[in-house]
Amino acid sequence: MTRARHHWVLPVSLIAALTLSLLPLPQFLLPLRPYWLGLVLAYWVIEDPDRVGLGFAFLVGLAGDLVSDGLLGEQALRLVVMAFILQRFRARLRFFPLSQQALAVGGLMLNDRIVTSAIHVVLREPALPSTFWLSPLAGMLLWPLIFLLLDALRLGSWRRR
Repeated sequence: MTRARHHWVLPVSLIAALTLSLLPLPQFLLPLRPYWLGLVLAYWVIEDPDRVGLGFAFLVGLAGDLVSDGLLGEQALRLVVMAFILQRFRARLRFFPLSQQALAVGGLMLNDRIVTSAIHVVLREPALPSTFWLSPLAGMLLWPLIFLLLDALRLGSWRRR
């Protein structure tokens, strides 16, 4: 049985991730802000590798750099590293139960923080606060929700009753 694919979900989900990353948060919640763009891109690399690869991750990262106030190319590098790791382990990760996927994505988000801190060290940027390392935990906890939501939108399963 074939299911209809909803091609609008990919660009809309990326725009939503960019928007969520720009929303202001209270100061005490800032360290818990997940890397929305990374989480959404991770879903697409896992579930639709024919459309989303390293080049796509680079372009999405450049778009993220343009809308944020960060260094141009930083998010592009981070997302390319993330997409590369996901492509390498996609065959296994795709069939993990959602709880194990969440742990793997948490490790991926932690790796993203390591890449970010390495960029800051190389460029002699100010040291990142210790609360900087809390964000991967939030991403790991949100992964099942993001995965199920995007899967339902992509496959149109919310309409089947």
